[in-house]
Amino acid sequence: VQLQACGGGLVQAGGSLRLSCAASGRTFSSYGMGWFRQAPGKEREFVAAISSSNGVAYNADSVPGRFTISRDNAKNTVALQMNSLKPEDTAVYYCAARPNRITSRPRDVSYWGQGTQVTVSS
Repeated sequence: VQLQACGGGLVQAGGSLRLSCAASGRTFSSYGMGWFRQAPGKEREFVAAISSSNGVAYNADSVPGRFTISRDNAKNTVALQMNSLKPEDTAVYYCAARPNRITSRPRDVSYWGQGTQVTVSS
């Protein structure tokens, strides 16, 4: 599967952004989808994931209640709605896919999107 992420940009603290990821392929609904992020000088970290089977969403402890992941299997897309953004949310955000399961570990991701930059100014 190929993933194409978009929607990043520059926003002031407290603002919102919506990231979107479009996936190719006819089996999108069978993939667990997720978002990770990587700030300069830091390791890539889990942000949120949504299961393939029942659409259950999971958030990292660092973004409870501020970020919401969703998917549209009819359109082969997954989105990340980010509210109440903070400067520490600044990072490159990556869309991720794994057949049949979700994961919070970057090493278990099967497919990565190209990344989209999110910058939050104070």
